[in-house]
Amino acid sequence: MTGGEIVGRVLERHGVRFLFTLCGGHISPILVGAEERGIRVVDVRHEATAVFAADAVARLSGVVGVAAVTAGPGATNTITALKNAQMAQSPLVLLVGATATVLKGRGSLQDIDQTALLAPHVKQAFVAKRVRDLAPLLEEAFEAAASGVPGPVSVECPVDLLYPEELIRTWYRAKTDNPKGLGGKALAWYLRRHLDRVFAAGGEPAGEPAPLAGAEPSASVVKRAARALGAAQRPLLVIGSQAMLDPSRVERLVSAVEALGLPVYLGGMARGLLGQGHPLQMRHKRRLALKDADLVLL
Repeated sequence: MTGGEIVGRVLERHGVRFLFTLCGGHISPILVGAEERGIRVVDVRHEATAVFAADAVARLSGVVGVAAVTAGPGATNTITALKNAQMAQSPLVLLVGATATVLKGRGSLQDIDQTALLAPHVKQAFVAKRVRDLAPLLEEAFEAAASGVPGPVSVECPVDLLYPEELIRTWYRAKTDNPKGLGGKALAWYLRRHLDRVFAAGGEPAGEPAPLAGAEPSASVVKRAARALGAAQRPLLVIGSQAMLDPSRVERLVSAVEALGLPVYLGGMARGLLGQGHPLQMRHKRRLALKDADLVLL
């Protein structure tokens, strides 16, 4: 099984329906692997658009959004959208192509230190070094993106981990077959050893991924909030984007708001939660309302 096929299988297991990309040679096997699993590959015209689209899908569906970009400028072009996802706390996995592992740091096409570039803008930056690493790292990436405070995560997938092993070995055959001289033999030994390590056998995790538990407040915190609310004379409710992280709970959230019966201000992704003209929704003079309230439930 190729690395591209492994990536496609992991995405399928996590319920990914769309993979946004700007096609590039470094990541082509990922796109093929995704299509083979019935995942719709959406090719855009700028890498930032791919990440923005994945961000939007995550916010609207509750499923971690996924984008795939090629090495070098493909990675650098994502920064604006990646930072936006970080600040919005949106669960996102960015698959980043990279030069072959043996050529890293040696001036190969579009080879830059992508991890250093992306690390400040993601929760975690993973780098795969062997084919057998791809599935475990992707599982970790999905968990990191959606757990705790959600956010974007990057996974660097070098090109030689994605294509078929036999094809990759042909890339180096001129250097490994019939080497000449001591230096040639040493290089051939190094390359064969490196490729054996890259393609070392390893199992892909089987079965469905464990469901990710969202952050839940403790019973004592809820009771304390309820007591404060019961004692308040002028309580106010403010709902922002993070209340919308799990779209499956939106109807329950609306029911809770209506049961509380508090005047409410909506912001960010929560705008539109109550529809048009809801009697509890306040739209103006929020600063004055916050100043006048004796309890704000945020």
